[in-house]
Amino acid sequence: MTSLKQKTTQTMKPATAAKKLGVYLGATPADFQSGVISREELTALQTEPPQWLQDLRRNGPHPRSVVATRLGVSASGLARGGITEALTTEQIEALREENPEWLRRERTIQEEVRRESVRVKEKHEKEEKQRQQAAAAPESEKRR
Repeated sequence: MTSLKQKTTQTMKPATAAKKLGVYLGATPADFQSGVISREELTALQTEPPQWLQDLRRNGPHPRSVVATRLGVSASGLARGGITEALTTEQIEALREENPEWLRRERTIQEEVRRESVRVKEKHEKEEKQRQQAAAAPESEKRR
């Protein structure tokens, strides 16, 4: 006979939840920062975000990953550019308008990385297709 186990609720640290929500932990309400967040609570925040979450997503401050994406650079590129703190949407827009040399350089680097990733992916796909064709060729010759 099997025993009935009580289902445990999965929880996560506030930092993990903030990362999944795409917000800067330091800007979240104190009760969010000090507690644990269940999967159910996270899902509720994602499907029906409260006003504080909507405001954070719209205005910031944003975590480095979001800042990097909005500027079109890598997180490492931000660090090389001297950006180490969270930025607001307004600050990100100001940086875009200013378009400093480091930002232009990092965008160029990021574009080269993307092109190289596409090239490598296409190369691997082509090689895989050739392997599949080579593996299928002897089988078709056996049938003759």
